Amino acid sequence: MNTRRNMGLPTGRRSEGAQNGQIKGFQKPSGTIIVTEGEEEAVVATKVATPVVIYARVSSPQQKENLDRQVHRLEDYCAAKGYQVGRIVKEIGSGVNDSRRKFLSLLCDPKIRTIVVEHKDRATRFGFRYLEVLLSQAGRTIEVANLAENDREDLLQDLSSIVSSMCARLYGQRRAKRKQALIGKITANGGEGEEKTER
Repeated sequence: MNTRRNMGLPTGRRSEGAQNGQIKGFQKPSGTIIVTEGEEEAVVATKVATPVVIYARVSSPQQKENLDRQVHRLEDYCAAKGYQVGRIVKEIGSGVNDSRRKFLSLLCDPKIRTIVVEHKDRATRFGFRYLEVLLSQAGRTIEVANLAENDREDLLQDLSSIVSSMCARLYGQRRAKRKQALIGKITANGGEGEEKTER
């Protein structure tokens, strides 16, 4: 904040400038002129100077070329927004996989204030809004460069992952039930069922 002594103008000229709106500021009842000009620019400069992290992801190693193109598009987006890119993180893994090591490390690092992704589903296929709200509670953001829907191939890859995961669970539950039934029979027959299964 600048006082009238810092402006280098005669007192009368400073008063006129503040009253006419030529100089941003105000005059206190005591007669002191407070100049606020330049403070808005300082706030904007602070925001821009905070480095952002670019996060790019594809579902399979076959899409590695798309990963590099994704990074280039995000770099262009950040340059257009005036962001300083602190780090670029690339990851290969399904959008429905909630154990992606690199993405989890970004979420756990409180020093990272802004994560920039190309599409919502680059961060997560489901529950993006939950992620957004939780980060905002910590004063952090996840910014989406392109709000349009993503390509069909990646969606099919993630859908395939969901079906495979559900099938594994379902068959695993059935196998567990069969084992429990067999153990029940063995204990009821006093170990006779065990001999039959070993043959």
